[in-house]
Amino acid sequence: MSLREWRRLFRRTRSTLPGDYIEDPAELVDGNRLRLLCDGRETYPAMLEAIASARATVHLETYMLKDDRTGWRFAEALGERARAGVQVRVIFDSAGSIGMGERFLQHLRNNGVQLLEFHPMAPWRRRWAWTCRDHRKLLVVDGRIAFCGGINISDDFADPAEGGGGWHDLDASIEGPAARELDRLFRTVWYRETRRWFTVAADPGLRPGASRVQVAANQQLLLRRRIRRALLHALRAAETGITIATAYFIPDRGIRRALYDAARRDVRVSILVPEVSDVEAVNLASRRLFESHLRHGLRLFAWPKRVLHAKAAAVDRRWASIGSYNFTHRSLAHNLEVNMHVLDPEFAGRLDDVILRDAAASREIVLDRWLARPALEKVLERFCYLFRYWF
Repeated sequence: MSLREWRRLFRRTRSTLPGDYIEDPAELVDGNRLRLLCDGRETYPAMLEAIASARATVHLETYMLKDDRTGWRFAEALGERARAGVQVRVIFDSAGSIGMGERFLQHLRNNGVQLLEFHPMAPWRRRWAWTCRDHRKLLVVDGRIAFCGGINISDDFADPAEGGGGWHDLDASIEGPAARELDRLFRTVWYRETRRWFTVAADPGLRPGASRVQVAANQQLLLRRRIRRALLHALRAAETGITIATAYFIPDRGIRRALYDAARRDVRVSILVPEVSDVEAVNLASRRLFESHLRHGLRLFAWPKRVLHAKAAAVDRRWASIGSYNFTHRSLAHNLEVNMHVLDPEFAGRLDDVILRDAAASREIVLDRWLARPALEKVLERFCYLFRYWF
């Protein structure tokens, strides 16, 4: 048996050490319980149940808050808690929530919900900005339970059986100390934009699970590469398998190199990408790199059903990442993003299973057929790729 094979066997049989996948183990928070949630069908009922249980605070931060059936369900739930004396605060991105009606906003205000429109899409208004968007999707209740992932508040993500768009996405609920870390992120944005301070709920001392979590957030300027750095560290540590589900896949050179190096080490690299995207120009730009990915040993699977909007990854069925971060320049350089990086074989294994199950239900992209695609598609891909730094 070769040295590499002995090393793999040793790593498979020992307990997971934080240093394997996490650059700074001191950033891990112990004692959390996580549950993986698929699509709005599972996520929205869990969120609404958590909101209904609130006794002190409800903090919602989202890129899209839509004035539709799903949005009104949340508006009613938030308003009911605010009327009961709970401090309810909502941050929504102006660009992502464009088209929201004044009646919807007034309903929230009249019920006591405190609102913050992040960087209004109007040059004459205070806090106007175009480039930086709040792309996070967070809900924190009483600093006790939180939700983090890629799901916005919109009919697009709702169950098709209820008239929704059925976009495919992933979220996670988390109970334990990491929920308070997410609450602190919300408070930071709230204070920076409003100059109004509030105190994060006291630590109840509950440690309901065994998951270790690193809350990684992109901030403007100094911390804008934090999530990317954490992803790179985990990819470089991979020994057996990498699975990724991503809505927009235009990885920078460093991420590409880490994936290609992993495939060269005989690590299975499987990436689920959309067949049809809500932003087709980004989809075309991402396909410009598919030939390179395939030649370097990556396996690509195109999700054929509705829109794929997930932002999740698993490494070696031990480390998992779930949140709002896309493999695009905008997520790296401009947006506010947040991901949870989880050291827990049970959670990472479940996420790995879900992505591989979806891959099995998808169309695998193989090199010979990919090279034979129409010339017009190749031209469009090259053209859209020129604008990759805008996406």
